[in-house]
Amino acid sequence: MQAMQPPAPLRILLTCIAAIVGFGLAFMLGAGGEPAALTGAIAALGAWFAWHAHAPEPSVEPAGDETPQPSLDEVMEAIDDPMLLVSGQIVTVANAAARAVLGDHIIGEDVRLAIRHPAATDRLTLRRTADDGADDAPIELVGIGDRERRWELVVHPIWGRGLLVRLADRTGTHAAEKMRVDFVANASHELRTPLATLLGFIETLEDGKAAENPATRGRFLKIMFGEAKRMQRLVDDLMSLSRIEAEKYSVPQTPVALAPLIEDVRGAFHNGIVENGDRVVVDIAADVPPISGDKVQISQLLHNLIGNALKYGRPGSPVRVTVKPASGNMVKLCVRDEGEGIPAEHIPRLTERFYRVDPGRSRSLGGTGLGLAIVKHIVERHRGRLEIRSEVGRGTLVSVFLPAAIAPQMGALSSKSHANVTEGTPNRTSAHIDPA
Repeated sequence: MQAMQPPAPLRILLTCIAAIVGFGLAFMLGAGGEPAALTGAIAALGAWFAWHAHAPEPSVEPAGDETPQPSLDEVMEAIDDPMLLVSGQIVTVANAAARAVLGDHIIGEDVRLAIRHPAATDRLTLRRTADDGADDAPIELVGIGDRERRWELVVHPIWGRGLLVRLADRTGTHAAEKMRVDFVANASHELRTPLATLLGFIETLEDGKAAENPATRGRFLKIMFGEAKRMQRLVDDLMSLSRIEAEKYSVPQTPVALAPLIEDVRGAFHNGIVENGDRVVVDIAADVPPISGDKVQISQLLHNLIGNALKYGRPGSPVRVTVKPASGNMVKLCVRDEGEGIPAEHIPRLTERFYRVDPGRSRSLGGTGLGLAIVKHIVERHRGRLEIRSEVGRGTLVSVFLPAAIAPQMGALSSKSHANVTEGTPNRTSAHIDPA
């Protein structure tokens, strides 16, 4: 690598010094008695040092294959987090992210006014240097830029440049942590409630008097069985959710025909304790292709969606299931009920774990509060899309978009499966039967 040459004023100064040492000062004097070359070199060198002392970063031409180094301002602009450079409490540099959150006016403003927060004011008011030992622990700020956003403020002293202030967006992290805490609390509550019921009835039966009455004993055992089944459903749903989340990075690639799965699910409800299968009206387009999916998880998705529609629809009202091709090589599955509908403010939270619009009614119908959360995670694992629309008094429509299988040989399987449902069992697909 070629050695770096000193700047021209410095070379002149070095030449002058060499001449003084070798030949004496008189050699350097000009005709008018002024050391012209020497004073000119010193002045030029002073200007050179002054310019570099105030420049943001030295501009260095790359030698050979060397890449020019970015300036501090350029580095800050490339960072997604809001960053401020502060000198004497004044914001001298703000990157694009900081200007988007705090406003374009903050440059030249007091940093305590730019970040209007009591906790930030206390931290930014401190006189700090790189070795003052001040507390560098991040502090949490809420409401900057948006009332719901949460930030982590970190202040770094920079030797000779003031303070570097960084705001890291922790809204998503906080939401995930809150969801985790709420999940543990809700799961504990959901398990503790039926467990307490079981323990109470067991203690009553152990007393002996209640056990002597066959009718009382039978009623107690029926309640205990129901609570045990409720716990079993909850544990099953928790295990399902855990398995789906563990596999979320593994995209299913197996071709799956929806028609036979829908028929199996409807048959399961038809053969249940309460025959609801005849309320399910199925309409599958003739040209619908199979999807790329996990057969077990798609079956669970259908169970949850159709089961919800049967539970929350009006008694005797139909539940309509439609399947048809959609744009973007997708298949659209819709489940519509004619129930009471869901108020708009609840819809964004329907897929949260344990979220219930009407907790009392949901538990009385045997719901665990995890059904739509499981549906959402299944759809996400399949790289699909979930849409929920509802109108109070008219019912709810849940639409699931799933990627179609690409293999062309699966077309015959899709048509054959469709024929089995629409032609082989016409009474079950053409209209619902109102139970007497």
